[in-house]
Amino acid sequence: MLLSLQDIGVSFAGNTILEHISGEVNVTSRIGLIGANGAGKSTLLSMITGELENEWGEITRKPGIRIGYLHQNSGLEGTNSIRAEMRTVFAPVLAARQKMDDLQIEMGQSIPDSDEYKAFAAEYDHALAFFEANDGYMIDVKIQSILNGMGFGSRDPDTKISTLSGGEKTRLALAKLLLSEPELLILDEPTNHLDFKTLRWLEGHLAEYKGAVIVVSHDRYFLDQTVSEIWEIEFGSMRVFPGNYSKYKLLKADLMARWEKEYQAQQEEIADLEDYVARNLVRATTSKSAKSRVKKLERMERIERPREYNKEMFLHFSYDRDPVKDVLVAKDLSLTVGQADKRKHLFDHLSFQIERGDKVAVIGENGIGKSSLLKALLGRIRFDSGRYRWGDETKISYFDQENRQLNPENTVIEELWQRYPGKTETEIRTELGRVLLIGEDVYKKVSVLSGGERAKLAFAILMAERGNFLMLDEPTNHLDLRSKEILEDALAEFPGTMLFVSHDRYLLRRVPDKIIEIFSDHVEVFPGNYDYYMEKQEAKERAAAAAAASAAAAAPPAPAETAPKAGTVSYNRGKEQRAASAKIRARIKALEKRMEEIDEEIAEINAEMAAEGLDYEKLQELCARLEALHTEQDEGMEEWLELSEG
Repeated sequence: MLLSLQDIGVSFAGNTILEHISGEVNVTSRIGLIGANGAGKSTLLSMITGELENEWGEITRKPGIRIGYLHQNSGLEGTNSIRAEMRTVFAPVLAARQKMDDLQIEMGQSIPDSDEYKAFAAEYDHALAFFEANDGYMIDVKIQSILNGMGFGSRDPDTKISTLSGGEKTRLALAKLLLSEPELLILDEPTNHLDFKTLRWLEGHLAEYKGAVIVVSHDRYFLDQTVSEIWEIEFGSMRVFPGNYSKYKLLKADLMARWEKEYQAQQEEIADLEDYVARNLVRATTSKSAKSRVKKLERMERIERPREYNKEMFLHFSYDRDPVKDVLVAKDLSLTVGQADKRKHLFDHLSFQIERGDKVAVIGENGIGKSSLLKALLGRIRFDSGRYRWGDETKISYFDQENRQLNPENTVIEELWQRYPGKTETEIRTELGRVLLIGEDVYKKVSVLSGGERAKLAFAILMAERGNFLMLDEPTNHLDLRSKEILEDALAEFPGTMLFVSHDRYLLRRVPDKIIEIFSDHVEVFPGNYDYYMEKQEAKERAAAAAAASAAAAAPPAPAETAPKAGTVSYNRGKEQRAASAKIRARIKALEKRMEEIDEEIAEINAEMAAEGLDYEKLQELCARLEALHTEQDEGMEEWLELSEG
């Protein structure tokens, strides 16, 4: 066991925040920590890490436990390059390598078989043992592997961290934490700023991770893929559920149903007992039995009424008139954004069609232009070329992920009322109340609202607009788990047409009937939801693997350099590709064999250098050979990595 929480709790300014929290973290635990915004998740994590002292109960940690904690949106800073920053994780191992190099020089300058020489040799052996025990020869391979997985594979490793975007700095912080391999890995919203490819890699990496993991995430699909236990914080206490998020939902619903049933049954029993006592306590013939029922009532352990967060926003999108059948037709769209040296070309040849009633999701790599596409379709920026046409009677309601359509100087009530001045204050407050913007909150300025509050105000505006075409850019950002589910229900029930951008794979499973994936030079259309999309992606991967295996089995010699006959160009190209693949595999195999030989020779040289009676010239010769082997090993590792990932 790595960590145990026994009835812990904490308060702030006399108010109890958490109490009676108990749970265990074992060496292979995969825990998803969930709860409404403000429920106390960060407070619990701070107590687990020791950043905050618990007032009650006991926290037992394994002596010397290494805990790695990635706070939400906590990016790296500084002037280091990407490579240099990643190598800081291995500072003790790299220091051991430097010490080995220094000791080789000292040994070369010492008299063989002298006490000084023997002392240097002993230090060298100690440093070598530490270096090899910590996979020192694999440091650069480990770094590159993690950087590739986290989306930095094509980035120059000498890029300065200070030049990266905020999202890139956060991803790099996660990469560094993964490299450090703590015994307990704590991740607070790690899926922010990750595209699908990186998410899938991270899910696979965490599945193989040797330590324990605690994840705080609003990404329900991610929780389903990575955790086997849910800790739910609610009303200041915590319940533990086995299984992933989907299993938790079933278990929680069953728990609440049973709890409500038991509560109602006890209430009926109490009512019957109290009624009997009231009718019979003063009657001589039944007074004794009535008193026994009074005692039973006094001894009864009362079941607390089930509590759930019953303040939930209400969302329902509707419209007044249908558009024509062909709502949107786009042909050969090309888009470039930015000005001067910040100008960036996004995509070409983008063509698609949306019909009335379609629910279409747009996906693609970060920075490919998904949000820009929506803005261009709204006419807020211009396409370079191509054409698009909106169908008659189409009324668009747009949700901006940054809520830039809101006036930060307005109060909440002003923001909605200015758009619909004909409504009464009661009607406006009723609309806001549906999204839980009530009481004094309606007089807050938009500029001071949280991300979730701004999103709810935007949803209130969408409901009031009654558009028959919803255009949504990352609508689940800033929402807690329950609010996401409410939004999903509303979108799934919406009878109109929809085009939305989202990284929320739970939403992508539930709502769309078509997915458009944008690439720089084309689009691919999938007539189904995210599950269908993934089936097609996995089929592609299986086909590619089968083709590679077939090429490996065939591995024919390269064709003679003669002019191709008509109709044989594609065949010859396939033969050339298979030959090239075979050549790469052969080189990889040769490199692996050579790495083994180098390891063996290094071990032999180290043993020879530690022997007594070694003369100076021989020692110099061995040191030179050892340095040459290390250089060859580093170069071989780099080539192996490039070929393996190509």
